[in-house]
Amino acid sequence: MSARGRSAKVQGHLQKPGSTVTLENTPDAEVKRTLLPGGLRVITERVPGLRSASVGIWVQVGSRDEPNAVAGAAHYLEHLLFKGTAKRTAPQIAEEIDAVGGELNAFTAKEHTCYYAHVLDEDLPLAMDLVSDVVFDALCTEADVETERGVVLEEIAMRDDDPEDLLHDAFCSALLADHPLGRPVLGSEQSITGMTRTALNGFYRRRYTMPKMVLAVAGNVTHAQVLSLVRKALRERLTGDKSPVAPRSGRARIGNSSRLVLHTDDTEQVHMMLGVRAIDRHDDRRFTLSVLNAALGGGMSSRLFQEVRERRGLAYQVYSSVASYADTGHLSVYTGCQPERLGEVANVIRDVLGQVAKDGFTDEEVARGKGQLRGGMVLGLEDTSSRMSRIGKGELAYADYLSVEQTLDRIAAVTAEDVAKLARELLTRPLAAAVVGPYDHADDVPLELHEVNR
Repeated sequence: MSARGRSAKVQGHLQKPGSTVTLENTPDAEVKRTLLPGGLRVITERVPGLRSASVGIWVQVGSRDEPNAVAGAAHYLEHLLFKGTAKRTAPQIAEEIDAVGGELNAFTAKEHTCYYAHVLDEDLPLAMDLVSDVVFDALCTEADVETERGVVLEEIAMRDDDPEDLLHDAFCSALLADHPLGRPVLGSEQSITGMTRTALNGFYRRRYTMPKMVLAVAGNVTHAQVLSLVRKALRERLTGDKSPVAPRSGRARIGNSSRLVLHTDDTEQVHMMLGVRAIDRHDDRRFTLSVLNAALGGGMSSRLFQEVRERRGLAYQVYSSVASYADTGHLSVYTGCQPERLGEVANVIRDVLGQVAKDGFTDEEVARGKGQLRGGMVLGLEDTSSRMSRIGKGELAYADYLSVEQTLDRIAAVTAEDVAKLARELLTRPLAAAVVGPYDHADDVPLELHEVNR
């Protein structure tokens, strides 16, 4: 195999401690991975010609890892770590990143949390020190726990005021039942109100360990430079012979889904999401699913957009999306419309899903879907934050690296027959539904929607 697009023969969690592997080496990019003592993986992408750098520490800890008693702990903790460390107060953290015009932030998902900074390349040492400081040396004081409790509760209230965000959580609850993946990342008002400093600090100390972490850097950097900065920032922490944890895998055990979850809200529009369980991210057909999703509801030429909006004018917004976890996933359709149109919209979506399950897509639809994915992916890699996210999340999820060229080749290899076969499998499964709108009871929702998910 040529150097272009070369992938490591061994996954990151199986790499020899202290070793460095070149994952890709081209005129446009150089990607390397080193396994440091303590089980920390460092992966970098050198992109010559740029003037920025992005640093991210990816932690394999998300909302699905929380016991019921501390639902929302991962997200709460994400807030808390920025409140002060052993050597910096919260104002100092903010002042240092603002002084260089950079960005320092974090986000929590169902299966991971990421802390990241985006700066000029010359400010990479500061970014590395700041991100490492908040992840490894946060104080988590009682006073800060109380301060951030109010902030997180406000974020939950803000979610409740956003019908689309509220709908997504309701849909996950409908489809994934009582599985941890079906819970909101934010937790609930009750769980956050009852969270103690002891519980949060214990969650932090037990779960934020280097074998569960990937440090990713992309931009105008060299691998040697990054390793030097990591060793300086972490010093005595880089000891021991622990191996990185393997990527999540398995098969989710999910109870019976609800037919319909309704959240009563006095909105002008009714917001609806329909969907089915789909494949997990380790399934080789994940690229086929991406093409299916693009053709179904990924753009203005997609089947759903054309049928619901362009031909019938029933809604302003309609789209489909996919979520892939380690052991399950889902394919969903969202739309928002006037309450009196909900029944008709539900029927049209049901008919479109039925037609696709029966006949698949035309060659032209599949080609457009593939083109949309190719363009979206390449254009999305114009900045170092996207590149850092790609290599960091890929290493955490797969312990492996696919070059851009390899990924484009996988997309190009998808055929209309592949898409049709997967559509028959997925779109004939029972539908779960969630609705946010001006209905007092599920019985008030139009009959057509109840028919859709029978």
